[in-house]
Amino acid sequence: MKQLMLGNEAVARGLYEAGCSFVSSYPGTPSTEITEAVAKYPEVYAEWAPNEKVAMEAAFGASLAGRRSFCGMKHVGLNVAADPLFTISYTGVNAGMVIGVADDAGMHSSQNEQDSRHYARAAKIPMLEPADSAEAIAFAKLAYELSEKFDTPVLLKMCTRVSHSQSVVELGARVEVLGEYKKDIAKYVMMPGNAKRRHPVVEARTRALAEYAETADINRVEPGADKCMGIITSSTSYQYVKEVVGDTYPVMKLGMIWPMPEQKIRDFAASVEKLVIVEELDGFIECHCRDLQIPCVGKEYFSCIDELSQNKVAQQLAAAPQTGVKLDAQIPPRPPVMCAGCPHRGLFYTLKKNKLTVLGDIGCYTLGAVAPLAAVDSVICMGASVSGIHGFSKSQNGAADGQTVAVIGDSTFMHSGITGLVNMAYNESNATVIIVDNSITGMTGHQQNPTTGVNLKGDPCTKIDLETLCRAVGIRRVRVVDPYDLAQCDVAIKEELAAQEPSVIISRRPCALLKNVKHKAPLAVDSDKCVGCKACMKIGCPAISIVDGKAKVDATQCVGCGVCQQLCKFDALKEV
Repeated sequence: MKQLMLGNEAVARGLYEAGCSFVSSYPGTPSTEITEAVAKYPEVYAEWAPNEKVAMEAAFGASLAGRRSFCGMKHVGLNVAADPLFTISYTGVNAGMVIGVADDAGMHSSQNEQDSRHYARAAKIPMLEPADSAEAIAFAKLAYELSEKFDTPVLLKMCTRVSHSQSVVELGARVEVLGEYKKDIAKYVMMPGNAKRRHPVVEARTRALAEYAETADINRVEPGADKCMGIITSSTSYQYVKEVVGDTYPVMKLGMIWPMPEQKIRDFAASVEKLVIVEELDGFIECHCRDLQIPCVGKEYFSCIDELSQNKVAQQLAAAPQTGVKLDAQIPPRPPVMCAGCPHRGLFYTLKKNKLTVLGDIGCYTLGAVAPLAAVDSVICMGASVSGIHGFSKSQNGAADGQTVAVIGDSTFMHSGITGLVNMAYNESNATVIIVDNSITGMTGHQQNPTTGVNLKGDPCTKIDLETLCRAVGIRRVRVVDPYDLAQCDVAIKEELAAQEPSVIISRRPCALLKNVKHKAPLAVDSDKCVGCKACMKIGCPAISIVDGKAKVDATQCVGCGVCQQLCKFDALKEV
């Protein structure tokens, strides 16, 4: 049966058909839908883990037990999981283990633009890179075969365009694969003596995989009529190349991006007059070709910054006919903004009003940095706000105390904020951390987390109590505020900043977009009372605008949170 599927849904289907029975992931755009889709198959146990390191270690445990497993994450999540990644490369696997990583060229929803292919080379782990949904299914299934054949975890690399685009796939049947645990201390206990003996095994495996790459069907050469130029490419770049050049020039399409073949590339390069490498971000394929002493061009034409497109490829392949799809229309920019009724808005308004330095974190609340609030001073990675405020405070010998706070979400706090708070308590920071608890993982599309009391399948589960947890690690001052109440937030922030010990404020109000949240009636503006002072505009709510010098509320967006009412000195905002 044929079906139209997103790339991420296709990966999930490939996991299902391959007999995967255990999935542990942390949500991260553009990888999230893989785990959400696979959770719909009753034969597969699927969960959200607190972070990517835990997810990878859990997937390894399932593999060790004899079950095919998967863990999924976005590119920066692989940084978090790098510790187990490099060592699992040494131990190898029992049952097949696949690691899904989705890169975000163009930084549509990410804080950097790193290229995950370097991890495959550094960790000495094979990486497959599908270019559409059909390949996503096929490569997911192949990944398990390679994992078990070569005794290795396998990286399956997606990217935003492949993850979130649709193409036709052919569905197949599930194959059950059930192994058993076999005790093997020399293989799985990585103390130095055993690890030293495993390293040569890894190097031999890489050589064997390179030999496989020479004849693998997923590394293919597509003929072209004009051999004045040949192109080596992969992933979504392959789609752009084919749309631009069609069958005019020979194209080598790499489905296994590490290890890459050597002789196959040499033969292809020898068959064309000029070799061009088209790839997104870093010159990974290009460096491999240059290591082989093969003359080629690549990054001098195709930047390592931002994603490619048909237009960019057509422009740089000057000799190629521009037959690709060209987008001439100018699309108006749509800057990110907190939703109407977002519980974070009132808190950030209060932080800005008090002129505080705010160390931010990764989540919807990162948008506190956007005008007109502009209330966030730094954002690095998950958990960095809590660790960072400790260093900020200690390095200035208390000079910043009373003027600096850290802001972190409930899901991100569970991901990697807890250890930073432990450090604050242990080393006695005089700093304030604000946990913005919106009762969901909002940024990636409303996934559950350990504080919500609901698991990935939607079933009730253990709910972590943030107040008790903070006190358990040594924070004595813990209080809860409603971010819709500006006066309450203002008092709490001032009191905790004045305290001579570390403290935690939990700003608790569920995400306004949750289906179970009941809203008040939208507000309306009494134009006779409105003087056009624009005080209500200071919070940057998308439901409020100025029309003909007066405030206007969009009733289709307004959820009646009342934050703007508290700013209006003229009582011009009323419930309808």
